[in-house]
Amino acid sequence: MRNKLYPGAAIGLDVGTNRIVVASRPGEDLAFRSQLNAFVTVPFSRMTERTLKKEGVLHLVQDSQILIYGNESERFADLFHLEPRHPMSGGILNPGEPDGLPLIRRIVQALGDAGEGEGRRVCFSIPAPPLGCESTITYHEAAMRELLTEMGHEARSLNEGLAVIYSELEESNYTGIGISCGGGLCNVCLAYLSAPLFSFSISKAGDFIDASVAAVTNELANRVRIVKETSFRFNGHFADKVQQALGIYYQDMIQAVVASLQTAFSNALNVPKLGRPIPIVLSGGSVLVEGFRERFAKMLRENPLPVQVSDVVVAADPLNATAKGALIAALAEM
Repeated sequence: MRNKLYPGAAIGLDVGTNRIVVASRPGEDLAFRSQLNAFVTVPFSRMTERTLKKEGVLHLVQDSQILIYGNESERFADLFHLEPRHPMSGGILNPGEPDGLPLIRRIVQALGDAGEGEGRRVCFSIPAPPLGCESTITYHEAAMRELLTEMGHEARSLNEGLAVIYSELEESNYTGIGISCGGGLCNVCLAYLSAPLFSFSISKAGDFIDASVAAVTNELANRVRIVKETSFRFNGHFADKVQQALGIYYQDMIQAVVASLQTAFSNALNVPKLGRPIPIVLSGGSVLVEGFRERFAKMLRENPLPVQVSDVVVAADPLNATAKGALIAALAEM
């Protein structure tokens, strides 16, 4: 039997381009549940509909099609040689998917503790705007808050990079740089004693890598993503063209994050005088590749920041760090 949170309990919600994660605290320990933020469509038939119901696959009948969403969408996409579609793109609601927001609602409902009418305090992640583009996330943030409010929750937003800091940097009194390398964006935040000093995002992230590799190898991006998540590693010996291209575009992403960090520091009115070396913590699905931390640390050594860095570490649970940080923020307000 699934544990229920007490009425008015807090929820951390990571609303990512590729995955939605709920963090809760049903007892002494934290609990995480997730679903892919994606869907595919297959032709409608009564037999398919009955089979999906029997297997517990999340789906929605829509006219002459069946939308299969959540975790099973990737498997169906691979079986039918399709590209999954996403309610979000580049870290925000996808304007090319008008039904994206209702589908996100269904995925959140499927995750249980953040379902309708529970009256919980929900802290949800939002991306930082790209450097110099402050207005790009306004609609996304407002729409997500309105959605969660309509579901009966008390909702507030939290910068994704800051959520990583809340999750991982308690020992440094929430001082350091949090980086979340997700599917749609890489989010970066510098905080001092939990107060954000600057934050930004860049579009070179997991989806950029998948699309770029697919373009130069004539492969589906979904197949590239499966290779990336199952067999790619930084070891200097690439088995085929897909892995060679993955290495090139991963390096491009890392270089872009470090270069943007240098730009953010140079754009600051004054370089923060933190008085001590600060840690950098890496999270998100893109950092799970073996050797990622070492490549990132090497790039930093070759392109040092105007502050001392004490260490570069990977989050204890990279896929759940943002949701955990959002939960910590929600609990702190109770």
